[in-house]
Amino acid sequence: MPSRQRARAQASAITPGRQAPDPEPAPVERVRALFGGHRLSPGQRRIAQYIADHLTEAAFLSITDLADRVGVSQPSVTRFAASVGFSGYPALREALQPIALSAVAGSPEAVESRRNELQTAVDAEIANLESLRRRFADTGQVLEVGRELARSVPLTVLGLRISTSLAEYFAYAARRIHPDVRLVSRGGSVAYDALLQSREAGGTWVLAFAMPRHAKETLAAVRAARRAGLRTALITDLTLGPLVEEVDVALTAGTGSRLVFDSYSAPGVLSAAILQAMADADPERTQRRLERYEHAAEQHDFFFED
Repeated sequence: MPSRQRARAQASAITPGRQAPDPEPAPVERVRALFGGHRLSPGQRRIAQYIADHLTEAAFLSITDLADRVGVSQPSVTRFAASVGFSGYPALREALQPIALSAVAGSPEAVESRRNELQTAVDAEIANLESLRRRFADTGQVLEVGRELARSVPLTVLGLRISTSLAEYFAYAARRIHPDVRLVSRGGSVAYDALLQSREAGGTWVLAFAMPRHAKETLAAVRAARRAGLRTALITDLTLGPLVEEVDVALTAGTGSRLVFDSYSAPGVLSAAILQAMADADPERTQRRLERYEHAAEQHDFFFED
């Protein structure tokens, strides 16, 4: 049986040139087919109706946002997803998003240009960014997390397996504005040692990254951080599950899943926003450290002239 990764590679293979796909049922018909044949409670029918009526928006909402729009609880949305045959709300949303994108593609604004596989992947990332933009309407959580991370000296940044690249980006930038940033990119006892040392040195917070496929060793490291007395902020695409339950605060951003490997436009922007909040939390320290770095860069000729 082909692996999930192999199946994605086959499904996302780039088609040379422009080839019109076979006609598909209308998006609303596809949604009805997705929900049809299942016995739903009155509350679950309200969720199904809202998704069908607001498909292009609902397919990219977080579980919290969808529950608020429909007027039900988050567990009700989770039970609805299970009732229509999905492992959870993230799996349901992943199934809805291509249907929503096809609805957008059929709108008058998009009808002049058929999307190929690469364009569809970009469309999905645009939708992730739009969802993040809506969440940024309330900046309170990002500002608070930025303040807490700025105060933690040292600050530990954790990213294992595929999440290492995001953690490395964050740690590299954070070192420009923070006096002691420690990157942990290996799991097991190595991660535990680093977390324990960070706590003994006076650190109070860990910023962890968890992108799909979500590694069990990330959960083990988060639990180790808690045992060491560290608080944890998590950047992830998850809204539920053991990782989210173990951390002190979870910041969610969708990942692009249209190609064989995921893409991280929204998590990257979310990371940059937290860096901005850290910089704003202590502007004098930020200015002092940035000026010192620019002096060193000029002295040692790090960069080409723009």
